[in-house]
Amino acid sequence: MSRITPIENYRNIGIMAHIDAGKTTTTERILYYTGVSHKIGEVHDGAAVMDWMEQEQERGITITSAATTCFWSGMRDQFPEHRINIIDTPGHVDFTIEVERSLRILDGAVAVFCAVGGVEPQSETV
Repeated sequence: MSRITPIENYRNIGIMAHIDAGKTTTTERILYYTGVSHKIGEVHDGAAVMDWMEQEQERGITITSAATTCFWSGMRDQFPEHRINIIDTPGHVDFTIEVERSLRILDGAVAVFCAVGGVEPQSETV
């Protein structure tokens, strides 16, 4: 059985930052704009797709790394479709091991910084 997307078009991308910087919010927007979800999930409403655990929804924070997949061909389909595996990581210092475990499989990472708070200690740890 052949792959739908060639292996060279796979990308494993991590979303990383300190707590409350907007990692899960960024991931939710990516899922919406790539057509994976039809509604933008909000963390503060407990409706974020990536925060699937009850504790995550109650607290409004990510506790475990969560993975999802989307496909992207550019804004006007200018290049072959890529399968992007997104890993949304926790930002709280207590869950740093989850971030470290995710780093081993990533092709790249997106660092998210709060425009108000700037670089915080956990950002430097990651």
